[in-house]
Amino acid sequence: MIIEYEEKYLEDVKDLLVELEEYILTIDDDHLDQLHPEYREKMAELNFKELEENDGKCYLAVEDGKAIGMIMGVIRKYEPYDYLDYTCPRAGTITELIVSKNGRGKGIGKELMKKMEEYFLGKECTHVFIDVFAYNQNAINFYDRRGYHNRMHTVVKQIKTEDK
Repeated sequence: MIIEYEEKYLEDVKDLLVELEEYILTIDDDHLDQLHPEYREKMAELNFKELEENDGKCYLAVEDGKAIGMIMGVIRKYEPYDYLDYTCPRAGTITELIVSKNGRGKGIGKELMKKMEEYFLGKECTHVFIDVFAYNQNAINFYDRRGYHNRMHTVVKQIKTEDK
């Protein structure tokens, strides 16, 4: 069952965020991600603050009284200079999508995406943006199957200074 976030599921949300970050750590070939000791408490707080400030929503997939999936999305505002080189469509941004290991393969991610897209449509958004970690091929494939495509690439190179 997909529901709008309720505070009684806060600890489940924190668990889901940690589960995603632990997974990201296993696939981060650059070894730049970390799970800071304050991550569990602070990340949820930061996410909910962003939702509050940017007309956002959080939906949960609940099974047997526990949140086993979550999606968060916001409608960010553009800065005046953004209009200099961009048409600035009314767009929603999915900031988090997590389905616990126990919930995968049941169509939960698909249902969460559908719910968030409906929210964005109701807010007159014409586009949805999602940043996906480049090494997360499972997520990339998931979004590809739902009609999303790659628009930007972030490239990275490690540089080292010479020892003096």
